[in-house]
Amino acid sequence: MSLALDQPRASARRRFDLSMPLLAALGLFLCALVLLPLLWLAWYSITDAKGALTAGNFIKLASDPSFVSPFLTALAIALSVAIASCVVATPLAWLVSRTDMPQRQTIRAFVTASFVTPPFLGAIAWEILAAPNSGMLNQWYRTLFDLDPDEHLFDIYTVEGVTFAIACYAFPYVFVLVANALDRIPADLEDASAILGGSRTATLRRVVLPLVLPALLAGALVAFLQSLTLFGTPAILALPAGFHVITTKIWSLFQYPPNPHLAAAAALPLLLVTIMLLRGRQWLLGRRSYAVIGGKSGAPRLVALGAWRWPALALALAIIAMPVLLPYAALLKTAMVRTASEPLTWESLTLHNIHFVFVEFSQTRLALRNTFLLGLLAATAGTLLALVVSYLTTRRLVVGHQALGFLATAPMAIPGIVLGVGLFLSYSRPPFVLYGTLWILLIAFITIELPAGYQQLQAAIGGLHPELEEASRIYRAPAAHQRRRDLVLHLHRRHPRAVCNDHANDRSDQAGVGHHLRPQRKRRSWRDLGARDYAAAHHLRRRARRQPSARPRQAWPAAQLRRPQPFFSTSALYSALTLRRARMPS
Repeated sequence: MSLALDQPRASARRRFDLSMPLLAALGLFLCALVLLPLLWLAWYSITDAKGALTAGNFIKLASDPSFVSPFLTALAIALSVAIASCVVATPLAWLVSRTDMPQRQTIRAFVTASFVTPPFLGAIAWEILAAPNSGMLNQWYRTLFDLDPDEHLFDIYTVEGVTFAIACYAFPYVFVLVANALDRIPADLEDASAILGGSRTATLRRVVLPLVLPALLAGALVAFLQSLTLFGTPAILALPAGFHVITTKIWSLFQYPPNPHLAAAAALPLLLVTIMLLRGRQWLLGRRSYAVIGGKSGAPRLVALGAWRWPALALALAIIAMPVLLPYAALLKTAMVRTASEPLTWESLTLHNIHFVFVEFSQTRLALRNTFLLGLLAATAGTLLALVVSYLTTRRLVVGHQALGFLATAPMAIPGIVLGVGLFLSYSRPPFVLYGTLWILLIAFITIELPAGYQQLQAAIGGLHPELEEASRIYRAPAAHQRRRDLVLHLHRRHPRAVCNDHANDRSDQAGVGHHLRPQRKRRSWRDLGARDYAAAHHLRRRARRQPSARPRQAWPAAQLRRPQPFFSTSALYSALTLRRARMPS
């Protein structure tokens, strides 16, 4: 049985709960961050140069082949990048997280390096490596096989080349999410599957894959949308090849004579694609739960590869060479010579380029300071904002959490050039005049990078079952601070007995306290209860010194034991308080 308590009187003084004001402030800030540029884009898409309402912009987009072809090309490239990222990143994440492959932490570090490498920098590096005539790889190929100067093995200026260059810096999104999901899977689940007779294939299909599936879909979604809305890599590789994607086509609309109304209309279909993908991901996952109930289990047991350890490492290094080793080597070699096509020899080796950039060029120091300052501020503010929004949407704590998730993901579908125009229109006029300052760049960086942080944190929080948080909030919620102190005083004053049986133990386990208590017959002091309220503890000590109890111990009335009360059982409350016993001086 469980012991019920009399409900104490409501305290006249209540702690002020800051959750609702903070939530309102977060919602307003997120709306100003995302909705304001979107509203300007929507207004420009349905108006003409004179400000009159019109649908001519969308009619031209749907009927003009010069707009339809870039959009279809962008969709094909994005889909290919998403598939290639999943095919490459998932086995690599498994090798790093679940096998005894050597140098696993080194591989993780290289993936992190590719994750933070700007895609346009990688495009420049692969232009140096795989250009048809001047590319280093093609030069080595012609020299090795003694071929004509017009022969080449790689051509980066094609649709396939653009897809490859984008995939090199999109697969880390999938790798990070899948590797984290594999690290969080308890080894007990796989052991239980093996005990019940499940093979490795059955365990992978029925245990591992359902727990990794949300992270895999989230990574594929991020890779698809990043590829669809990327501007730098297509601008460097697609424009010289003579074809457009939708982002470069929008960029061309800002050249002379500019047409921002048509550019805004061309950006809205990307937003619609984002909405469809988000709804499709929810439909694929359905109503099934993919959370692990319980605390942190032991480390997962690594799969012994045996003789395949070193071939697996070679495969991992070959994958890492594409986004990190070869591009950075090409950039370093090019920086050491005067011309990109010149071979690196002792005669051609020079530090002229480095000396010019860091010593002679006066703007380098200011550019570096602004870059590091904006990077630090954007990373800190963006992480905090993504953490709060992902927690609210995953736990469904507020009404309209779907709208918060949509707002946090919507900037991914807006090309940076179009978002920049929206920010310019939003913050170049009163009451927020931020044009010409670093603040408008900070807002742009936070807005652009918010979807990536939101997707990763949402996948991480989704793997943590809410019951673990509910157990910790039994007495830690700010609104329940006064009630906790009243309950501690009430338990000490009434001298309760912590009587519990199997049913009470089950309830304690369900509440998350996890302790099976035996019947207790000694008086509960403030030390036993582990009260964290110093005022309550001081009151208990003074009361115990002034009025020592000399009454004989009496049994608790059975009628009060059966009386229902809207509070915790004594065993559950005592166990929860014992978990946080304070170390206070005697």
